[in-house]
Amino acid sequence: MRNWLWLLISVSAAAAAEPPPRIEITYAVSRNGSAIAEIVERLEYSRGSYSLTETWKGKGIYALLGSARRVSQGTIEKNVLKPREFFDERSGRDTARAWFDWKAQTLTMQYKGHKGTEPLPPNAQDRLSFFLALSLLPGNAQSVSYSIADGKGLSRHTYTVVGRERIRLPVGEFDAVKVARNSDPNESAELWLSAQHGYIPLRLLVVEKNGDRFDQVATQISR
Repeated sequence: MRNWLWLLISVSAAAAAEPPPRIEITYAVSRNGSAIAEIVERLEYSRGSYSLTETWKGKGIYALLGSARRVSQGTIEKNVLKPREFFDERSGRDTARAWFDWKAQTLTMQYKGHKGTEPLPPNAQDRLSFFLALSLLPGNAQSVSYSIADGKGLSRHTYTVVGRERIRLPVGEFDAVKVARNSDPNESAELWLSAQHGYIPLRLLVVEKNGDRFDQVATQISR
């Protein structure tokens, strides 16, 4: 049964080997059922190069935190996403930056005046690019591990394809591939990748150790 399911995923993914040329998705973010933010993510892709921009705006009392903007740019070569540069700027905070030199195999990060360079870890991604990298997973592997840089440090995440589901969201109903991260038994993350939109994530659910549930759900999609 699992082999048959994986065959279905592989066949449908073959027609979506590349991201859409341009797409913008608006997400509503809630914490334990209460709205806390609106996120807009914009992807532009052409001839192997991508640009991802994410803007974050708080709602209610979270509006006092100001706004945030993250940008990732890089390339996709032979179905492998390679970020080139990333920055994360937020109200009242120093901007975090990361540069990926794939030729020299080095990673440079900068935050609060400190700038350091280290060897580029395997399958390196940034805090924004790994969402796009996940869209290349269905049909190519059952699981994948990333070393994720945010300009301040590195974290290691492993994601596994769980299966196919039909999901209903405020923006519509879609066929999706569900991917999960379960590196900590007390914390989990689940993503639903839309087959109709090049396997871009349309929902992200994170359950933290203290039981808090953060749900990021697509409310608007435009090309």
